[in-house]
Amino acid sequence: MAGGLVALLDDVAALVKATAASLDDVGLLAGKASAKAMGVVVDDAAVTPRYVEGLSANRELPIIWKIALGSIRNKMLFILPIALLLSAFAPWALTPILMVGGLYLAFEGAEKIMEKLHWISHHEAEGNGQKDEKTVISGAVRTDLILSAEIMVIALNEVDHEPVFRQAIILTVVAFLITILVYGVVALIVKMDDIGLKLAVQRNGAVKTFGRGLVKAMPIVMAVLANVGIIAMMWVGGHILLVGTNDLGLTAPYELVHHWEVAVHDATGGAGAVLGWLVNTLCSAIIGFVIGAAVVGVVMLVRRALPQKQAAAHGAEQAAAEPTGKDTVPDAARPGSSRPVASPEPTDTASGGTER
Repeated sequence: MAGGLVALLDDVAALVKATAASLDDVGLLAGKASAKAMGVVVDDAAVTPRYVEGLSANRELPIIWKIALGSIRNKMLFILPIALLLSAFAPWALTPILMVGGLYLAFEGAEKIMEKLHWISHHEAEGNGQKDEKTVISGAVRTDLILSAEIMVIALNEVDHEPVFRQAIILTVVAFLITILVYGVVALIVKMDDIGLKLAVQRNGAVKTFGRGLVKAMPIVMAVLANVGIIAMMWVGGHILLVGTNDLGLTAPYELVHHWEVAVHDATGGAGAVLGWLVNTLCSAIIGFVIGAAVVGVVMLVRRALPQKQAAAHGAEQAAAEPTGKDTVPDAARPGSSRPVASPEPTDTASGGTER
């Protein structure tokens, strides 16, 4: 009996050790996968603050919280199961799906740039505060869906040698880790001015000066981040399209950009890594803007065509509703008519006939 108990305890201890080792491996792989996706994570953190720019201060954190919940839903309910299924049964479909998302990002970024340059009119609908809030959240969650998809696919590529169950666990850890990191940083950025206000009333002179500096600097920082976020949409979208076309066999654009990146990297010594990355980023942003602007043009043509079709259909309905027969109302009875109205002829009430 005692021997059986000892053997059972040994088995439990071995299982605990195996579980701990497995969790360590999951944590290590999740960290590695997250690090690989860090470039897109930075883009995500740069894009998000612009969605709360101009909103009331007391609504900033609730809106960021709702966007973060939407991000978790994106990752856990849509991206994770679809990515695992496609990876297992149709890995060839991942690249085209990512490219569709990249096309949307390029379109969004190019449209915002063209609106700022007054090349096109601003088309977003006006509304009350609640409607604007819903629009902000839905727009941010849509953009997050694409950025999160790229993050999760990059992470999946790092653990594609693992069993499906471990892949699911690792990607779940990555999903929560990345979401907490991105939206924690975003919340800190957008509330930095409030932190500055609290520091500005402290007694310590250095702290007070630092707080006042934060208050003055944050509007500038938020404006810069809003513009960086728009550019980030184009460079992420352009990079997805650049890499995707290369994976699908159209290698010339990617090879050209890569050649320029390597040339700058080799020619600039210690600063080569940063400058090479900037070359790749700039090329990706230009590609994103050009392709996104083309999509904007197509969308504008569709928007103009639809109202014309609707107006033509409405006119046809009105024409069908009008009477087609001749108007039987006498002209003299019409308002404003100058023709005299004839008096009714007298009748012979005795004979019932008509007097001639």
